[in-house]
Parts: sequence; C-alpha cells; structure tokens
Amino acid sequence: MGPMPDDPSVVPERPRAGRRARASRRDEERAAESDDRIARGGLRRSARLASLPLGFAGRSALGLGRRIGGAPAEQVSEQLQQRAAEQLFKVLGELKGGAMKFGQALSVFESVLPDDVAGPYRAQLARLQDSAPPMPTSRVHAVLARELGPRWRDDFTSFSAQPAAAASIGQVHRAVWKDGREVAVKVQYPGADEALRSDLRQIGRMSKVISPLAGGMDVQPLVDELTARVSEELDYTLEASAQAQAAAAFAGDPEFCVPDVLASTSRVMVSEWVEGRALNTAAELSQDERNRMGLAYVRFLFAAPARAGILHADPHPGNFKILPDGRLGVIDFGLVARFPDGLPPAMGRILRVAESGDARQTAEQLRLEGFIVSDVDAQDVLDYLSPFVEPAAVSEFEFTRDWMREQFVRVRDVRANNGVAMKINLPPEYLLIHRVWLGGLAVLAQLNARAPFNAVLRELLPGYSEDPVAG
Repeated sequence: MGPMPDDPSVVPERPRAGRRARASRRDEERAAESDDRIARGGLRRSARLASLPLGFAGRSALGLGRRIGGAPAEQVSEQLQQRAAEQLFKVLGELKGGAMKFGQALSVFESVLPDDVAGPYRAQLARLQDSAPPMPTSRVHAVLARELGPRWRDDFTSFSAQPAAAASIGQVHRAVWKDGREVAVKVQYPGADEALRSDLRQIGRMSKVISPLAGGMDVQPLVDELTARVSEELDYTLEASAQAQAAAAFAGDPEFCVPDVLASTSRVMVSEWVEGRALNTAAELSQDERNRMGLAYVRFLFAAPARAGILHADPHPGNFKILPDGRLGVIDFGLVARFPDGLPPAMGRILRVAESGDARQTAEQLRLEGFIVSDVDAQDVLDYLSPFVEPAAVSEFEFTRDWMREQFVRVRDVRANNGVAMKINLPPEYLLIHRVWLGGLAVLAQLNARAPFNAVLRELLPGYSEDPVAG
C-alpha cells in the first residue's frame, strides 16, 4: 500500500500548477541561500575538532585522580576508552564532511584495535557507518530544485522527507520513481566541498593528538589518501558512471547485485533501492552465514576489475548489503580505481613467488615493479608480506581479530622488520589496491570468517596461477 495523500513524509504525487509554482520558487530561494552554509561554519567546525584532544587529556587527568583514589585500573581504563570513543565519533558524525569521512574510513580497521579499546570503539564505529544528523527538508528540496530543475517533483510519485541514511558528504532519501521503481536519492550537503577539505586539513594537523583517541593508530596516511581523492568523491556524475558500469557488468548475476542508475548530476544521484542488512551486522549470524558472506565480499572485490574494469575502493562493510535472496548488494561507488584490463598480473606473480618462500626472488620481483627503490633485506620484505601470503598459503583460512592486529603492526609499524615499511614504495597504480586488500582482510577479521582465499586468488587474481619460476 502506498502512502496516504496527507502523509507529511512524502512529496505529493502531482501538486496543482499554482502550488507547484510556489513550491518551485521557494526551492530556488532556499538554493540561493544554502549553498555554502556548512562552509561558513568553518570556525565552529575547527573548534569542535580541537575539543577532541583537550577532552581526552581532561578525562585522562580525571582517571589518574580516580586511580590515586583507589579505583581499579581496569575499570578506569574501560570508562576512559568508552567516553573517548563516544566523544570522538559523536563529533565526527555531527560535523559530517571530512570529519565523518575520516571516521568511516577508520571504521574499516576496527578489527585491528587492541582488545582493551576495541569494545568501546566497536559500537561507535559501526554507528558512524550508517548515521549522521539529517539535513533539513527545506535544504534537501533546495538542492533537488537546483540540480533536477524546479519541476523535480514530477520525477517521483513519492519522496520521503526523512533520510533513510546520512553519510559524510550527503544523505539518502527513499522514493518511488515515476516508472514505479523504488529508488535511493543521494543528495549532497550544500557546502560539502569546503567542509570536506577543511576538516581533512584540520585532522591532518591534529593527527598526533587524535591518534590516542583512535586506539593509537597512525591516522596521517589515511588523511593523506582521503585528501587526494576529494574531487572524485564530490562529483556524483563520476560515481554514477562507475556504478552504471558495474551494474551492467553484474546484471543478472546470481551472487551480486549492483543497483542501476536512473539519473545523476554533480550533486544528486538516483539509483535503484537495495533492501538488505549491512554487512557490518553479519557478526550476529551463524558461522556458516558469516563464511558465505565473507567469501562473497572478497570475491566481489577481486571480480569487479576483470568484469567491470573498476575496483571498488571503499570497502567498509556499510557499503555491502545482505539481500533477502542471499545475494550481496554493493553500493557507493564514489571511490573507485579504474583498471580497463583488470588487476596487474604482476600482483599475482609476486604473491606466488612470496608464497614459495623465495625471499630473494620476491624482493627482485618487487624491485622490478617499483615497490623497492633502496637497499632492503630480502627476508624482511618477505616477512612484511605475511598478511597477503598467509591466507593464500592454505586451502581455507580463518580470519580473526588477533591475527589481523598482528599483521597490521607488521605493515604499519616503521620499527617492524628493521623498518622495511619505510622502504616499501607504493607505485600510484597500487595505492588503492593496497588499501582495498588490507581493508578487505580487516572486514573478514571483523566477521571472523573462514574462507578459501587461495581458490579466490586462483580464479580471480591475474598472474597468480602462473608458474612462479616463470614469473
């Protein structure tokens, strides 16, 4: 049954001419007023971000006082981490923009947080993936009028005024398209451009003091990567193009569902609605279901470059939905890497050589591809590659949080393996591949999934099935 005509949550199906004209004029006026409201709040945004380390320091001092007063260390530490997590992600979520984008990217690596901080952060990170304070309805209508035209209501038979989801630079409304299909309407926040860039600059400047609030993780590389991709994220026509490409490649697939795109501008995108539960809720499912969805998740990440010519480069589990029919729905193609010829075959060849345990040949292959440009111990390099080699070396691998934390230290810690992390150079074409691979492993660890990773690589990673000696 459709919504009743007087339901305040929907746009009337076909307003009369006079009402429609008045509504259009109001939308145009709001568009003129609201384009940069988020950006004009830059000083307030900076102040909110600056409050994070101050609040953390204050709580630490209070915790020290409670310890002196005799409170158990474990109790004080747990309460401090809980409050730090709540403050960090409350501020990031309310600010949207780059602050929330940073928080969502950080959430992929929740499984690498130490045990004493993982619990408090887990719920806050998961909440941030799907929610943020909504944009006022008047501002939504203003953006739609500017982007789709003053008669934008004619494109929909209904349009929910309340957002179904709110994310870093926009929010999603559920609606019914004029042909009867349920759709997701993604609307970018006015002023998102400046807010995104400003937040990332501020977080970058404060990375050393924010790091303790993020479980001690080095957040600067994450900020650098997000900053480099700002322009791509802000143009919804690029996202629409990538999603349409993937939708065509996976049309009718029994394992995956990528929604079709119906309309797009630089700030509005309309695509088919995907009904399902987010992959980040799969931890509540049975082991068999987690294994199945984890396998589907990693298969999509590796299959898309060959089938669609693109790599989905935002692998946080909120972008993947478990559909009622068992398929994996994939949304949000705002960040992709384009590979018209599929993933580089050198990746598979290097992994096979590393799997064989030949440290010298592994280092040589990496040098040929531009990963090594200075002197480095070959065995240190082989040890550094363990997060990629270990899951591939057995027929079925169990991804756990403990394993992922150990691997994350190897890859990120400049002191590990004689500082080899500082000597590994990532060629530009491999930057997003590296992020997706590590992020994918982290999500599998969140699911505690067991998966035949070796079989996936043999089927979908170019070069992996070749004789390592011949490589």
